Amino acid sequence: MRSLIMCLMLATASMTAATMASALPAHAATGVRETPVPINYRTAKIEDLDIFYREAGPADAPVVLLLHGFPTSSHMFRNLIPLLADRYHVIAPDYPGYGQSASPDRSKFAYTFAGVADIVDQLLDHLAVKSYAMYVMDYGAPVGYRLALKHPERVSALIIQNGNAYDEGLKEFWDPIKTYWSDGSEKSREALSGLVTLETTKFQYTDGMEDVSRISPDNWVHDQALLDRPGNKDIQLDMLYDYRTNVPLYPAFQSFFRERKPPSLIVWGKNDYIFPEAGAHPYLTDLPDAEIHILNSGHFLLEEKLDVAAPLINDFLDRNVAKK
Repeated sequence: MRSLIMCLMLATASMTAATMASALPAHAATGVRETPVPINYRTAKIEDLDIFYREAGPADAPVVLLLHGFPTSSHMFRNLIPLLADRYHVIAPDYPGYGQSASPDRSKFAYTFAGVADIVDQLLDHLAVKSYAMYVMDYGAPVGYRLALKHPERVSALIIQNGNAYDEGLKEFWDPIKTYWSDGSEKSREALSGLVTLETTKFQYTDGMEDVSRISPDNWVHDQALLDRPGNKDIQLDMLYDYRTNVPLYPAFQSFFRERKPPSLIVWGKNDYIFPEAGAHPYLTDLPDAEIHILNSGHFLLEEKLDVAAPLINDFLDRNVAKK
């Protein structure tokens, strides 16, 4: 009898274990987990400046270049990079005066979009990168499009997120900045000082978001700490003043779109006050085959809608850029 009971108990235990294993995901049943893609944090010497960049993914994979906006840095891509780097070689630099890159005194370095584009171009040469898909956002758009004018043959695709190339995209937010462009006065410059305060930095991350609880406060704490460095306010005001030099280049940017017709994905936060939705749709005039997705989000939509944007980006890259 005891032998019979022991046999029944062993059989029941075996069945229970098998049932539990079949109910678990495959990786849980085998004890195997996916390994996160590591990110490397590197610095290169470019024009005697330490230029910081994040890099991840296979060295021989197609390159995806991530170009950040104001007032942030490659930090804005920290969550997206691991989602791309399983199949792509991802490079995300910090511009001079931003993030972890050098911030030389403005008397020793001219903070201009032309200068920033040159620095990024030299970084790519340093890394022997000859072809890349570009993710452009905010300031990253004119930086990236200046690169495209220099090396149109290198741009394999565009991912455009709240980055402007049309007059329609410069609305009310830009009015006091346009005043500074027109008169260049100290009064107009000082009137823009509020753009580098904590209140405005937080506004950029929270305004227009569908669910503000998804936005980590670490974002504005991180960015503001860098904005508050000695001399950085003037660096930012110099860049805002120089933004005026991008507007006359809009026709050249648009000619690049028309002539080269790079595969393009537009993912835009429709509630963005800085670069409003009105700036997204004109792209279709010059890039009629572009895929466009207007999301119910704000300026930094990756902070709220990464779960929506990342699959769109990966699908787009897989169809247009991935190695076949």
